[in-house]
Order: sequence, then structure tokens, then C-alpha cells
Amino acid sequence: MSTFLRIVDAMSEFAGRLSAWLFFAIALFVPYEVLMRNVFVSPTIWVDEVNRIMQIWAAYLAAAYVLKHHEMITIDVAFSDRTTLARRLSETLAIVMLFIFAGTAVYYGFGIWLDETLAGHTTDSFLALPLWLTKSSVWVGFALLCLQGVAELYRIWTVGVPPSGHDPELVVD
Repeated sequence: MSTFLRIVDAMSEFAGRLSAWLFFAIALFVPYEVLMRNVFVSPTIWVDEVNRIMQIWAAYLAAAYVLKHHEMITIDVAFSDRTTLARRLSETLAIVMLFIFAGTAVYYGFGIWLDETLAGHTTDSFLALPLWLTKSSVWVGFALLCLQGVAELYRIWTVGVPPSGHDPELVVD
């Protein structure tokens, strides 16, 4: 199981770093487009569509990374003590709910991606990029989230509930 955990953690880490670089590239492309459009009156045909594709991928790839680093939104007023059985059960319930949502997204997202890929559909733009570029991000991102969820669920019941960056005992004054 430790090999599985290392592989899943490495994939989530890679996905998170790739996501960060995609957002960085977007932050460069947007001002470039503004400059080209408003200063040189020569807008590009690629920046808008490429940015949208990168934003979609960056958002879906970041989810597993965020779960790995325990930065998902949590409300732990009733279960603030990480050592209790109630906290483990609440964390387990949260991950099970994540599996239901993410599993559904993987199932239907894969079907949509497969249909678009086999049909050869493209975007309605000058670039006419294949739609599988955007459609694949859904099931790939959520599949990675599910794998990271399995890893976190295993850790909850073998190691305990890991601390998040927002736990009160980790805050240094």
C-alpha cells in the first residue's frame, strides 16, 4: 500500500505544480492580449481559447493537490480534536461524499469525452481545437481526486487524521 500512496501523492503533487504553472502562464497571456488588442490594435486569435483551456485544466488538476495538502474547506467546530473516533468518522463521511460526486463526474465525464473524441468534434473558433482537450480535464482531474481520496482515507484509519494548515495547534503567534 505504501507504493500506491507514494505514486498517488507524486501524481497529485505533479498535478498541483502543473496547475500552478498553468495559472502562471495565464497571468502572462492575459496582459499580452490586452497589450496586443489595445496598444497595437492587433488582437490574437489564440489567447482567449488557450487561456480557457488552461484554466479548465488548472482547476481540475489542482483538486487532488489541495486534498493531499489538507486545504479543502472544512468546518470542524464539533470535531476539532483530530484524535477522536467522531473526527475520523466525519472525515470518512466527507471523503465518501467526495467519492460519490467525483465518481459520478468521472463516469459521465469519461463518456462525454469518449463521444467527443470518437466524433472528432472541435471548438467553434479559428483554432478549431479538438474538444477532447477540454472534455478530458473533467474525468482526469476527478479520477486523480478519487485516487487521492483513497490515499487519504487509508491514512485516516492507519495514521490518524492529519493536521491541516489551519489547525489551532499549528498556529504560531
